[in-house]
Amino acid sequence: MEYIHQAQYYETDQMGVIHHSNYIRWMEEARIFYMDQMDFPYKAVEEAGIISPVLGVQCDYRSMTRFGDRVSIEVKMNSFNGVKYEVSYVMRDEKTREVRATGTSRHCYLTREGRPVTVKKALPALYEKMLSMVEDGKGTEE
Repeated sequence: MEYIHQAQYYETDQMGVIHHSNYIRWMEEARIFYMDQMDFPYKAVEEAGIISPVLGVQCDYRSMTRFGDRVSIEVKMNSFNGVKYEVSYVMRDEKTREVRATGTSRHCYLTREGRPVTVKKALPALYEKMLSMVEDGKGTEE
C-alpha cells in the first residue's frame, strides 16, 4: 500500500532539506492511512476502547528530501501475533523512485487502562484483517 506526502516548507531545516524528525511523522501518517484503507481506522479502534502505542521506531536516512518534493511511502505489515505488530516503510521520491529513507515501527494493543489486549477476542474482524496483511507467513499467534 502506498501513501503520498507533499514535503512542506515548515518541515525543512536551516540547510534547506527536510529535518530528520519529519520522516517519523510521515511514517505515522502512512500507518494511519494504511489502517483506514484496511477499513479499520485508528479512531474506530480507539472508540472500541483499544489503544496502540509505539513500542519502538527505527529510521535509516538514504538521501535528502527538499521542500516541494512528493514522497511515496510504501507501507507493509511485517508481523502480527495478536497483541504486537511491526510495520515497515520505504520512502521514495515519487518521480525518480530514489529511496529517501526506510524504517520500521513496533506497536501493541492495550486497553485504555494500559493492559495488553488480544485483538482476536476484542476485535475479531481486525485480527483477521491484520493476519491477512502480513507477508511471508508471519503473524500467527506465538
